[in-house]
Order: sequence, then C-alpha cells, then structure tokens
Amino acid sequence: MRSEPSVLRDFTVDKRVWLLSGVSMVIGVCATIFAVVLLRCIAFSTNLFYYHRFSFAAVSPAGSGLGLWMVAVPVVGGLLVGVIARFGSDKIRGHGIPEAIEAILLRRAKVDAKIAVLKPLSAAIAIGSGGPFGAEGPIIMTGGAVGSLIGQWLHVTDAERTTLLVAGAAAGMSATFDTPVAAVLLAVELLLFEWRPRSLVPVALASATAGLLRVYWLGEGPLFSMPALLRVHSPGVMVGALLLGALVGLLAAGMSRMMYAFEDLFERLPIHWMWWPAIGGIGIGIGGLFFPRGLGVGYDNIAELLRGAAPIGLIVGILVFKSLMWAFSLGSGTSGGVLAPLLMIGGAMGALAAHVAQAPVEAQAFWALLGMGAMLAGSLGVPLTAMMFSLEVTHCLPALLPLVVACVASYLVTSLLMPRSILTEKLSRRGYHLSREYGVDPLELVLVREVMSPSAGGWAAPGGDECYVYADSTTRGAAEMMAAVGLEVLPVVDRSTGDVCGELALRDLLRGRGRSMERERERARLFG
Repeated sequence: MRSEPSVLRDFTVDKRVWLLSGVSMVIGVCATIFAVVLLRCIAFSTNLFYYHRFSFAAVSPAGSGLGLWMVAVPVVGGLLVGVIARFGSDKIRGHGIPEAIEAILLRRAKVDAKIAVLKPLSAAIAIGSGGPFGAEGPIIMTGGAVGSLIGQWLHVTDAERTTLLVAGAAAGMSATFDTPVAAVLLAVELLLFEWRPRSLVPVALASATAGLLRVYWLGEGPLFSMPALLRVHSPGVMVGALLLGALVGLLAAGMSRMMYAFEDLFERLPIHWMWWPAIGGIGIGIGGLFFPRGLGVGYDNIAELLRGAAPIGLIVGILVFKSLMWAFSLGSGTSGGVLAPLLMIGGAMGALAAHVAQAPVEAQAFWALLGMGAMLAGSLGVPLTAMMFSLEVTHCLPALLPLVVACVASYLVTSLLMPRSILTEKLSRRGYHLSREYGVDPLELVLVREVMSPSAGGWAAPGGDECYVYADSTTRGAAEMMAAVGLEVLPVVDRSTGDVCGELALRDLLRGRGRSMERERERARLFG
C-alpha cells in the first residue's frame, strides 16, 4: 500500500481528539473523586494518629497533646509505608511526579492498577502520621494512574495513552489547589514533552472538569487569602523581586542537594529499604518536638505567611526545622509530595526578607508570595506554572509583574547551577536522562527542495504502490516516511506537475540538520 506524503498544515491533529477529549473529561471526574478521597483520608489519618478519634475534620498535628509520644507517631507511619512498599509496590515510594514521568517515557504510559489504591493509601498514612509533605504529588500520581488505566482499557496508541495519563495528573492538581490553568501549564512544562492540540485540548478539558467539580466538593474562592496590595509596580519593587528570586533560586538548589544527600546517606545503610521510612520518621518526630507546626501538610502555615505579620518564630521554624524534616524524611523514600513544603519554605524566605527590610504587614504577605512562586519556578524548573499557580491560589492579580521577575530570576539561577531539577534528578539516578528544552524540530524548518539531490534516473512517475515525497514538504515529513516504509532514498515529486524532480537520501537529511545548526553556532555582525 502506498504511503501518501503528509498534508502541509500547522498542527498534526485529527478527529480522534474528540474521543480523547470526551474520555479526558471522564478522567477529570474520576481524578477529582480520588483527590477528595485522599484529602479526607489524610484528615482521618491525622485525627486517628494524633487525637485517637474517628473524624474527617481537617486538623493540624501541632495541636496534639501527646507530648514526647509524638516522636513515635511518624515512626509507626513510616513502618506502615515501608510494609506497603515492600509487599505492595515499590512504585509508591517518592514524590509521585518523577514516577509519572518515568511511566510516560519508559513504560509506554502504563501504570499498575494497584498504584491507584496504594499510592493514596500510603500518602494518607505518611502525611497523617506527621510527614511534612504535600498531598499534590500523590494526587498527581493517582490521577495519572486513573488516566493510564482507562487508557489501557481503550484501544489507543502510546501517545494517546500518555495524553490520558497526563489528563488525570492535571485534573488531580486542579482539584487539589483549584488551579486549572497552572495544572495545564505543569502538564506542558513537565509531563507532556510536547505542545500539540491533540494532547493540550484533552488535558485542558480534564483540568477544567476537575476545577468545576472542586467548587461543589471542596468549596470555591482562593485557597489562600491575601491583603490588598498597593504600589507594587515601582522600580524598587522590581529590583527587590529580582534579588529575592535569585536568592530563592540559590535556596532551591541547596534544598535539592540536601534532600539527595540524605537519600545517598540512606542508600549506604546496611538494612533493607523497607525500614528507611521508619528511620525518616524518627527525624520527623524529633523535629516535631522542637517545631510542632512542621508536622503534616502545613497549609495553615502557608495561609499565615500570605496574610502577613507572620511571627519570626514561624518563619525561622519553617526555614530550619521544616526544611530538615522534609529533606531527611523524603530522602528515606517514604510517600509524599514536594510542592506544599517547597511553597512554604519559599514563602518563609520572602517573609524573612520583608522582616529584614522592616516592610509593613501587607508587604510581608506580598514578598512571601514572591518567594513562594520563585521557589516553585526554581526547584521544579517550571516558571510559567509557578507564575500562574501563585496567582490562582491567591487571586492576587496585582502581583503578576513582580512574580514574573522573581520566578524568572530563580529559574535562571537554578538552570545555571543545577543540571537537573529536584524531580528529574531522581530519574537521572536511575540511569535515565531527559531534556527539558522543547523546540521546533530543526527538520521542520528545512524543505525537501532545499537539500534534495539531482535524480540519478530510474524513477518512474508516481503511481501504484511507489512511495515518494513532494518537493515543498518538510524534511521532517520525509524522514518520517523513510522510517515508516524502510527506505533510505525517496523520489522527489513536483506537486504542481507530478513529475520526478530529484531524490532525497539520508545524507541529504543530515545536510538539512547541519544547516539548521548554523543558527546556533555561527556569529555574525549584521550592521558594519
């Protein structure tokens, strides 16, 4: 059967996008249900561990009256997580997002069914027993597992299954934080590894579906309230945002290295990894004695930072104890997310800078917001997500311009200092490498007629089952055809006349690739 050259158009999308969009909306509903269930399970687990009662009311472990017994609670939780990981699935260990990336890139977007149950269960135990983690990582992984399972049940390609997995992950984040736009941006910057209508539209619909349902099940309005902001667009504020972003970028790099240093320490222990979360629990419990507000998710801490006038004790406690508790316990391989702790630490750095500068109360909240966004941008390498996330959780639109400056500054610093983000470093340690730089395929910018060779003769006019490529096609399309039909040389046909006007070989494609590299390498002064 003849392979027809692709039609010249901006986007490679077909009618199957309608099917994927409809399925993604169903996935959005399922992911929202799982998100709500996980948040309720965390609350139930916290009540059970620290208050010995059956309740789904949201509480903080800091108010518990257990005294010294608080040290034992995270150890028990760590033991349970270790048992689940050992005899259930070791895929529940870690942040959640790296595991989703690994499934996308290395396992054809296939996730085991038991992950959809064991990941939220282990996260609820780990966080409910005092683990200083966020719920978003496990929810993203759980939502991704739901999308993957539905994709495995349907007759779809690997690329389409990836779209469904990412749709579930984005829906989980949207349901947790009420950030539908930031969830889509996170998918683009971190999970999809492409920007195409065929994937972007279904993911966006899943995120929007989750955002809509969240209003009915978890409430509406900004997740964190902030005081009104005045005069935040002055040159002095912009310079301050630039400096704070750079400082937070340095902190983000330090946090990543500290966490992986603890992971290396655990790797050298002469005991099975099943026991590591319990050892990490010891660190959580001891840290909780000195700083009880470092236990659990800590959304109340973020809320206080963004209201302004946060006491210096809270700020220092977050920067010192929360950071150490989080890095040590996550390095032990337990189940928990990174977003909420990093947001809290970045917010505390911004609030500390405001204290040092003796800024007024409302300004302290503003600088905490900038620090929060800058930490997310730098540590995860997702500046666009960080900007939009910060705005969506606070509805503080006047902070947009300073946020852009702070997030970009942090992103620049960590890009220069860190070869990989805190999420992709885990994949690197497993022997894999991925590039986070996305661009148009260089062969898409070179046409066949620019690199084709004169015809050596022997080519018949196209017809029957012969394969060919048009002269005005892109070399990328020609390369895809060569790969599809297994040929190293193709005749080139003039689209207007239908005659053979040349031929294209693999060496010609390499010449086209070399031509595109000239834009990166050659420096020239265009004005004399």
